[in-house]
Amino acid sequence: MRFTAWGAAEQVSGSMHLLEFSNFKILVDCGLDYENKKDIYELNYNFPFFPEDIDLVVLTHAHLDHSGNIPNLIKQGFRGQVICTPPTADLASLLFSDFVNVAMSKSIGLGNKRRGASTPNRMLYLHKHVQDAIDRFFPLGFQKEFKINDFISMRFIRMGHLLGAAGVVFTVLEDGIKKTIGFTGDLGRYGYPVLQDPEPFPEVDHLICESTYGGRYHESSESAEEILGNIIKECCIDETGRMIIPAFSIGRTQSLIFVLNKLFSSGKLPPVRVFVDSPLAIQSTEVYRKYYSYLNEEAQEFYSRSGDQFDFANLQYIHSLKDSRQVSSYLQSCIIVSSAGMLEGGRIQDHLFQNIQNYYCTILFIGFCAPGTLGHKLLNGASMVTLNKKELAVFATIRKTDILSGHADHTGLIQFIQQQTPQKIKNLFFVHGELPSMNALSEEVKKLGYQNIYSPFAGETFEL
Repeated sequence: MRFTAWGAAEQVSGSMHLLEFSNFKILVDCGLDYENKKDIYELNYNFPFFPEDIDLVVLTHAHLDHSGNIPNLIKQGFRGQVICTPPTADLASLLFSDFVNVAMSKSIGLGNKRRGASTPNRMLYLHKHVQDAIDRFFPLGFQKEFKINDFISMRFIRMGHLLGAAGVVFTVLEDGIKKTIGFTGDLGRYGYPVLQDPEPFPEVDHLICESTYGGRYHESSESAEEILGNIIKECCIDETGRMIIPAFSIGRTQSLIFVLNKLFSSGKLPPVRVFVDSPLAIQSTEVYRKYYSYLNEEAQEFYSRSGDQFDFANLQYIHSLKDSRQVSSYLQSCIIVSSAGMLEGGRIQDHLFQNIQNYYCTILFIGFCAPGTLGHKLLNGASMVTLNKKELAVFATIRKTDILSGHADHTGLIQFIQQQTPQKIKNLFFVHGELPSMNALSEEVKKLGYQNIYSPFAGETFEL
């Protein structure tokens, strides 16, 4: 059995891990590489292996850095199935289609429409490939042992990072010897709004572990309600201003809406108008409603007691672009939740254009912003930004909180790893993190008695 880290190796995006057995190959995740803001097509079109040689894809969750290159894999010859949880199948379908729509709009904006066939030729994949991918999904629930062939079986473990997010454990019989190898996917947090906590992870021989927050800690021990309630009171009630919250459409927005629902429905805050301006967020919220049983106990009890977790008085979902533009003319205190979370495209840019010079506007970041993005520039104190091809001074207040980050921090990662006995685990691999994060984790787990710790570079192969 061989393991090769082809993606998310010494970086966060592009998760893609290859397991090779005798006459069988499994790809765990097939995500888009977003590193260094290079051209998405150039970064992702070619694979470092022959797609037709892959027998099976196992997908841990729907985020595009884990799922987004699956339609391209199929386009280039992959003929197998994609095993994932039911919510992951539904959410990934939405993200694939949205990715194509955004790519098409950018191509048209660059003038490719006038050049006819050049538009699809520069597209990573098209809607027909998205449908091909949807047709390949094979849904599998948590903790259900699935026999892949006579020598390999697998099961999903709930990871809590996103609706349907899973780790996966493979059990392999090789030369009469049983081996186990586990992949975390992305590890979530305990007590996160809406989502169930990560499940205990079984002991394995080899563990491939994400390391996004290695060496970093979440900023506050207060609850999301306390932190967001205080910020909303200051910005929208005491100062009667408006708040703009850039939020990823899938996952972050649903958790945020639930927290706002609890704040306003409980009377902890006076009513404030809330606009959710993201078509993808509206669609994905329906998926969260569909998979009610996957939500945590608090969310289910809230539904039984008070009704829909994702709807409340003064909340308005914005569907059309026309209605989106009218939100800017709403002059009373309000909260605008829109995508994209790092401010790179989407309707959020129009809201920024209208409000970046408003002294009574607060832009609240609730997630990570990668270097080079507009969000990262604002968080690092940029006094001027370019929006709609205009240079604008930043007069709005910029704030941030990581209370809704979906990743376990350094402490959470260490606690997760400690479910493995140091004397039993044979290899520990860190992926999906920047090298300093991996090094911080490696140093600590060595002190805890773990050995054979690796941070593989892209293409590095290990015999297991």
